[in-house]
Amino acid sequence: MPRNHPKSVLSALAVALLISGCGGAATPSAAPSAGATAQGFPVTIANCGVTTTYQRPPQRAVSLNQHATEVMLSLGLEKSMVGTGYLDDKILPEYRAAYDSVKVLSKEYPSFEALLAAEPDFVYGGWTSTFDEKEGRSRAAFTNAGINTHLNTEECPTGPVNVASMDEEIRTLGKIFGVPERAEERLGKLHATLDKVETQLGGVTPVPLFVYDSGDKTAFTAGGKGIGNEMMRRAGGVNLFADLDKAFGDVSFEQVAQRAPEAIVIYDYGDQSVEDKKKFLLAHPALKDVPAIKNQRFAVLPLSSTVLGVRMPSAVESLAKQLHPGRVQ
Repeated sequence: MPRNHPKSVLSALAVALLISGCGGAATPSAAPSAGATAQGFPVTIANCGVTTTYQRPPQRAVSLNQHATEVMLSLGLEKSMVGTGYLDDKILPEYRAAYDSVKVLSKEYPSFEALLAAEPDFVYGGWTSTFDEKEGRSRAAFTNAGINTHLNTEECPTGPVNVASMDEEIRTLGKIFGVPERAEERLGKLHATLDKVETQLGGVTPVPLFVYDSGDKTAFTAGGKGIGNEMMRRAGGVNLFADLDKAFGDVSFEQVAQRAPEAIVIYDYGDQSVEDKKKFLLAHPALKDVPAIKNQRFAVLPLSSTVLGVRMPSAVESLAKQLHPGRVQ
């Protein structure tokens, strides 16, 4: 998983040659070519410490990480994409045909050189690791190459990440690509799912929850600053580690036992299966008296659904069905 939670740059000559041959790329302050200005542009976006002015919608975009890719596909932007990379899960069925029309640059992160070879004018990353400076993929490096960038805002929150954050992320991509009406249409559908769950869960008693992402010496869990915390609340649960002042963090298994979760939410991804995670937790001596362990009460969510993107409402519905099967249909 490419998350940036606690878990060769080209020569100047090569970059200059690439920029000169990259008709779609523009520096954040560059003027558009004749006739290129679109209605509603220029658009200025402040994103995770980087301010970018778009003179026109990107025409040669690359998306990296599952949730970034699916946000773009949900807005019907596949024809504006020249590449994608790094999935955690299968693409949602409704976006499969669109995804198959876009070139996959690499299974994980492509090198900076490979990205430049695709001649993008925009790179959208889901995790901070997309723009890893040590790998030569810093946002500054892209800017210097005439390529605009955007980072999913769950990676730089100014407060708790919630449904309003989802709205902002999708609306911002709609603005950047000049398709605000598509963003509103998509948000209407996403909110309809959330509204249905809220109605069905009216008056329900929240279930005390612990998220198990990974870890054997310590437990890597969801804190209070990520979208996972909001998802649990909306699904009729309460995150017992909401006081952890970040999206993810490590806690001891003794702390988990002290807080006595009634259900455990397992994040499903990577090489360790859900069944293996369950076996580990059920056999852990520190957890033997925990209600969730005694009752073997687990819920499962794929990692791709637990981050800021278009899957979040359906994940809330899925979790609500698992926690309150008699209430949510």
